[in-house]
Amino acid sequence: MITSLAQLDFDKSYSYADYLTWQFEQFIELFKGKIMPMSAPSRLHQKISRRLTSIFDHFLEYRTCKCEVYDAPFDVRLIKNPFGKTEKEIYTVVQPDICVICDLEKLDDKGCLGSPDLIIEIVSPNNSQRDVKDKFELYQENEVKEYWIVRPYENTVEQFFLENGKYAYKGTFVKNDCLSPLILPDLEVDLKRVFED
Repeated sequence: MITSLAQLDFDKSYSYADYLTWQFEQFIELFKGKIMPMSAPSRLHQKISRRLTSIFDHFLEYRTCKCEVYDAPFDVRLIKNPFGKTEKEIYTVVQPDICVICDLEKLDDKGCLGSPDLIIEIVSPNNSQRDVKDKFELYQENEVKEYWIVRPYENTVEQFFLENGKYAYKGTFVKNDCLSPLILPDLEVDLKRVFED
């Protein structure tokens, strides 16, 4: 039984089937089979995550659209054409800070199988490379329709949406702005509420 990261070979590729057998407390992600340990989030990170999740949750509760919002830890298994794939054929498992899924057939007891419609990552100083470059490319490749990068220490949100298979930059929004997800255009996210002290 694997109970510690020290028991794993970081040069080896692992599948979701392997991931399910590990019994340690630290959260990790798999990027195309490679182990990516996750660090504990800061209090500011968690505060912003809670506020954003609450805004989406409250909005979705009273709408007829059948979307659901989830926050980490929540496994998202990224694979194109995922249905019919076995756990041994899945090599990417991420835990986005927040994700919105509108195709409820992608949801099961283990999380989400396939790409969410919207992913929000809250950048910490020690994970900016992963969120700004690595996950950006991963989410683009797996056709996540919309991606937000939240920078809590700068009070900004960068919004990207998928256009012809590539992320197009929608804009950078600051503390006094409101922005709307392209997938939920009736929702206005007031960033003053998100970033207020």
